[in-house]
Amino acid sequence: MSKINIKNSINSFSSLGKQLIAPDAQLMNIIEDERYHNAWFTPESVLEAVTAIGKMLNETDLQTWLSKYDLNKAAANKKVGLILAGNIPLVGFHDVLCVLASGNHALIKASSQDARLIKTVLERLVAIDGSFANQFSFVERLADFDAIIATGSNNSSRYFDYYFGKVPNIIRKNRNSIALLTGDETAEQLFNLGHDIFDYYGLGCRNVSKLLVPKNYIFNFFFESIEDHKAIIHHHKYNNNYDYNKSIYLVNSDKHLDNGFLMLKEDERLASPLAVLYFAYYDDLASAQQTLEQQNENIQCVVTNAPINLPNQVVTFGQSQQPALWDYADGIDTMDFLSNL
Repeated sequence: MSKINIKNSINSFSSLGKQLIAPDAQLMNIIEDERYHNAWFTPESVLEAVTAIGKMLNETDLQTWLSKYDLNKAAANKKVGLILAGNIPLVGFHDVLCVLASGNHALIKASSQDARLIKTVLERLVAIDGSFANQFSFVERLADFDAIIATGSNNSSRYFDYYFGKVPNIIRKNRNSIALLTGDETAEQLFNLGHDIFDYYGLGCRNVSKLLVPKNYIFNFFFESIEDHKAIIHHHKYNNNYDYNKSIYLVNSDKHLDNGFLMLKEDERLASPLAVLYFAYYDDLASAQQTLEQQNENIQCVVTNAPINLPNQVVTFGQSQQPALWDYADGIDTMDFLSNL
């Protein structure tokens, strides 16, 4: 059993972060080429994901994050199977990082939707610090593992439970994010909320799929404030979703609001279709907080400036897709899980 050299790890991860914040020509070529493998992974989206991870891997935050865990004990070096999602670029990177930082070995089952970027980033980490070369392997089929971290849908989670329930595991299901508006938001705040809605075309669990708004809220100012996000409609797959959902609402005479690139529909559900944002009214902040608490198990994060206290991650406008190292998916502390295997 080897001891983890935390200082070395922090230096290596922060060096990687610097490369990702300012991609060189080789990395930019890979970022540009992703669209040919996955039409949702436009150069803008991939660059945003890469630089967001770069910012996350800063020395100060790495020290703050890793200091919370007892990593000085001998590394367990357990084999941890990772089933990564592929809905947005590099969405599984944080799980891989946690396994490496905890001194365990990552058996990575990458998504076919996002198999290249994660390999590129890890190759760069190995070029910085060769000791990581023995800490991960990419596999087609998971076998001979001591623990599992699997990310999928509510359907796949039942399958994961069945196959992996006998080993220590973290099995994640569908979650969505929600924005709580008070009606006092500025144009800038609502424009930033547009990033929470539209970044990665709304495909991430940290994307806002629903608004909670005060009774009698008028949406005109909201629509005016997000107008500069209208270029999203030029993406063919997003446009197809918009046209499809619009035609269903028109055929069924479903009441909805439409600004030409986003539809708003009053609906109690949390997960809206692409190009649609659900909304619901609330009476006062106390009742809004109660609604959010009741949906706690289905919410990834809450975007708001309202003075509320919630168990979910609460972030300000425009920050839902900029998680910190300690903003764990589903609120489950992955590092605590891994450091106690």
